[in-house]
Amino acid sequence: MKNAWKGAIAVAAAAALILTGCSDPGSGNTTTSSGWPSQTASLKGVTLTIWAATNSNKTADNVIAGFEKATGATVKVVTIPDPYEQGVQTKVATGDKPDLAFWQPTASELTSLNAKTNLISLDGAPWLSKYSTGLKDITGLLGNTRYAALVTSPAVEGVYYNKEVFTKAGITATPKNWDEFIALAKQLKAKGQTPFFEMGGDKWATQWWVQVQLADAAKAGLWTRVNENKEKFTDPTIQGAIDNYKALIDDGLFNSDIKTATFADQGTALLSGKAAMVVQVNSFFGELQAQSNTAELNQKIGFFPISPTGNVGTFIPDQSNALVAFNTGKNKQQSAAKQFLSYWMGTGYPSFVKAQSTVSLETAVPSPSDVPQALLDVAKSVNTSVGSMQALAVANPDLYLNLGDMIQGTKTTVQVAQTTQDQFTQLAKAQGVKGF
Repeated sequence: MKNAWKGAIAVAAAAALILTGCSDPGSGNTTTSSGWPSQTASLKGVTLTIWAATNSNKTADNVIAGFEKATGATVKVVTIPDPYEQGVQTKVATGDKPDLAFWQPTASELTSLNAKTNLISLDGAPWLSKYSTGLKDITGLLGNTRYAALVTSPAVEGVYYNKEVFTKAGITATPKNWDEFIALAKQLKAKGQTPFFEMGGDKWATQWWVQVQLADAAKAGLWTRVNENKEKFTDPTIQGAIDNYKALIDDGLFNSDIKTATFADQGTALLSGKAAMVVQVNSFFGELQAQSNTAELNQKIGFFPISPTGNVGTFIPDQSNALVAFNTGKNKQQSAAKQFLSYWMGTGYPSFVKAQSTVSLETAVPSPSDVPQALLDVAKSVNTSVGSMQALAVANPDLYLNLGDMIQGTKTTVQVAQTTQDQFTQLAKAQGVKGF
């Protein structure tokens, strides 16, 4: 990625407002003692623009309705076509910026937006103290500066499974480590059941199979070593995980249409029992919810994290989990953007989690009673999870595209690792990372 970013930093006026505790006479905003705008201060005449992906463009609807009513502001959501991240980066590189955008709050993805220039700091945000234990600093930071607001529980890579398929096969307990996981899959195959379903046509989830195998290594500093160029994707740990994934495919443990299957197919297959298990992240559950209801999901779908030696999850906050606010050089817009986030995580948060039927991040706000148990189990696993490549590495190479090529038969496992390493090196050099 090229860092051809442009942006003006306009902080003097905002700093003066914070120091005096006064409002910008042109904005109608008032500030609290912390320097953040009051949640419901008047914003008549102000229009905020939010960029969102296809799977997050409805997420803020409830919040927007409440915020517009409380402040008089207008909030517009603009859907950026998939691939979302590349689309946003291209627009920002040309100087086109929204006020806010859904964005993956990891260090590598904040770096890809050149956060220090293009985003405004959210340090001192009034909702930070409200987060449940362990969530405040799990993500959203680049260095010591906070650039992203976490609004939903961070995604965790793990295994969604069909409880009815397990019961029918006589399986009474979920696996406690990788060896048990694979043994269970072979047991299911022997009974004529497809153990795993992969969406090789859409590709992006393929990398989860490699990354969950790296959980223990990540806990032991794998990505720190990769970041320092002391370990590579071509070395035994990551190469071995890629090799293992390919071996499972070759062993016939996946769906026969793996090359063409889509994200929607994956949801249908798990719900129907055509497949027993899927390695996925939280956004997959949204697909299940679109095809079902809470009662059916509680009856059919379970979740467990997996790692080589245990049940350690791998967390990977995605763009639907958080928002960033852009440095547009317009104090009124930037203040209004911060006010919107403060409202979302303050006054608007109880109705947001209820409307979304999602797990609450805040201690004082209970999760709605209709949140499916599998999602509660995912959220519960966050505190014991370890960071993914996206969360801990300094760059995010196209591992999933290379694995997709492997599934299609156009790359070997060795070529997957080498191509990914070459991309990582290129990205690290472009960022000026020491050691590359």
